[in-house]
Amino acid sequence: MAKKVSGFIKLEIPAGQANPSPPVGPALGARGLNIMEFCKAFNAATQNIEQGAPTPVVITAYSDRSFSFETKTAPASYYLRKAAKVAKGSAVPNRDKIGKVSMAQVREIAEAKMEDLNANDIDAAAKIIMGSARSMGIEVTE
Repeated sequence: MAKKVSGFIKLEIPAGQANPSPPVGPALGARGLNIMEFCKAFNAATQNIEQGAPTPVVITAYSDRSFSFETKTAPASYYLRKAAKVAKGSAVPNRDKIGKVSMAQVREIAEAKMEDLNANDIDAAAKIIMGSARSMGIEVTE
C-alpha cells in the first residue's frame, strides 16, 4: 500500500547550503518532518551542482512523518544574470537594457533547463528563455 501524502512544500534553497534556519526549519518543522535528515539529504543531492546556485525543491510530506524530495534546475533568471554578468534585472525592462546575451548562450541555458520547461524541443525552450531575458531587460543578440 502506498503512503498517504499529507502535503507538498516548495522551497528555493542554495545548492549544498541547506540548514535548519528559516526558511527550511519552520517549513519542515510545521509538518513534523526531521529537519536535519532533510538538510543532509539535500546537501548530498546537490553537491555536484554549483554551490550557492538557487535550487528549487519540492518536498512531499507523508502522513507517517517521512518525506521525499525532488530538486529542479535553477531559475532561468539566475542563468541569464550569470551569462549577462549583471547583479539583477532591470527595474524598467522595456526602456533600460542592462546587458546582452548571445543566441548561443540562450540555447545553452535552454538545454540546461529543458527538463523543467514546458517545451517539446530546444527551439521552443529557447523562446521561453528569450522571453525571460526580455522581461529582465537583457537583449538577445544573434
